[in-house]
Amino acid sequence: MQWFFGQSVLLQAFLASLFMYFATASGASLVLFSKKLPQILLTALTGAAAGIMLAASFFSLLLPAVETEGPLPSFLPATLGFVLGGLVLVGCDLLFSRTNASFKGLGDRKNALLFFAVTAHNVPEGMAVGVAFAAAGTGNAVLSAVLLAVGIAVQNFPEGMCVAFPLRAKGVSPCRSFLFSQGSGAVEIPACVLGAAAASVIAGLMPWALSFSAGAMIAVVCSELLPECYEKSKLVASLGLILGFCAMMALDVAFG
Repeated sequence: MQWFFGQSVLLQAFLASLFMYFATASGASLVLFSKKLPQILLTALTGAAAGIMLAASFFSLLLPAVETEGPLPSFLPATLGFVLGGLVLVGCDLLFSRTNASFKGLGDRKNALLFFAVTAHNVPEGMAVGVAFAAAGTGNAVLSAVLLAVGIAVQNFPEGMCVAFPLRAKGVSPCRSFLFSQGSGAVEIPACVLGAAAASVIAGLMPWALSFSAGAMIAVVCSELLPECYEKSKLVASLGLILGFCAMMALDVAFG
């Protein structure tokens, strides 16, 4: 660890982002073993993904956005950012529906919206870690930033399933489901480095970015994931939703 503490802020942020990405890819890799999973299990996993995203929207995104101090009252950027994120997602849904856009590999617009929402969620998380490393500087003070990165990495493992298993449930191949899911986590790498390089600017935008991502995630859960899995089995979907929410809430509270 002493070697890590002595490195530049940008290198520290880059290495931390690789660790967080690896956690997302590890969670997504579980879909590679889903070739023969029954539909009822895929429904449960889709419900769990919805629960994970709901918990992450509140505990990882909205709550930190409200707690961030700034020149404006804390509720204002959190509320406006949330509304904007939801409206952008709804607007994208309407645009995709009217243009009959083709989404190579993803299958349809529902999958594309899910991929967009989870990817958008990972951007401010990566930036937050980069800002934390820039604020810590070098030496033992970096430990707090390291712990933040570890906490997000732990949460990223179940989040890696959030794109992979809903895609798999909609007929996308295991390999493609994995590739898109790990890709949604790969954005944390440039976001983390950017956060470290432009900490003063990024820090001011964090409440807006966090709440925007929360709005997009809530919108896609309500419009796509929940109707999809509840159509298959309300009981199984509800159980998956509860378990997914509780698991993510526990991880956020313990490691957030």
